[in-house]
Formats: sequence, structure tokens, C-alpha cells
Amino acid sequence: QVQLVESGGGLVQAGGSLRLSCVASGRVFGINAMGWYRQAPGKPRELVASISSGDITSYADSVKGRFTISRDNTKNTRNTVYLQMHSLKPEDTAVYYCNVKRNWAGLQYDHWGQGTQVTVSS
Repeated sequence: QVQLVESGGGLVQAGGSLRLSCVASGRVFGINAMGWYRQAPGKPRELVASISSGDITSYADSVKGRFTISRDNTKNTRNTVYLQMHSLKPEDTAVYYCNVKRNWAGLQYDHWGQGTQVTVSS
């Protein structure tokens, strides 16, 4: 099993910044991508940003230039992904979920964190 622990959400005024962190532990071998999704009330979950094992990043158009995803793989048993968010807007308000994609023995696995609330006030 893979355990994902998220932190860093909260309430911030428009134009402010937040940094989300997600630590993956357990069976972290075979991780090929980590990312962040978000889901606002009444809307489907959407991909915000992702980073591959080769550090290739991808962003939703709505966050390009404002959000930065990064990954720390310096420890043997821990994988950490960050989402630095700047110039936050009220429309960024959502529950943010950490996601890990893992390939092992030819099978692809998706793991999800419990979610962390980000609220941006106008």
C-alpha cells in the first residue's frame, strides 16, 4: 500500500500564496508520476499539475505561470511532491488531492490523498 499525507491548505486572500505538500510512504517503488488534482463544489475533479519521474511538468491552463510543482526524491523511502501556488484567485478554491501513479509488475496503480481544503477569499 501507498500512504499519502497532504498538508498546507488553508484560507488565504486573493493574490496570496500557499504551498501544498504531499509525502508518499509505504510501497513507493515504481512511482512514475505525482500530481495534484482539485475539485470545487459541483464540479468534476480536474488535473492541476503533474510531474513525471523524469521531472517533466504539466499544468492546467488556468494555473500556468502561477503554480509550480516540484518533487523531492532524495530519500530512499520517501517521495514528496509540492505545489507552490502564487497569485491565488477565488476560483482556485477547491479541495486539492495528491495523486501518485505507480507501475509495478506491468500494472498501473493510482493512489489518492485525503484532500486538503484551499479557500481563497475575494
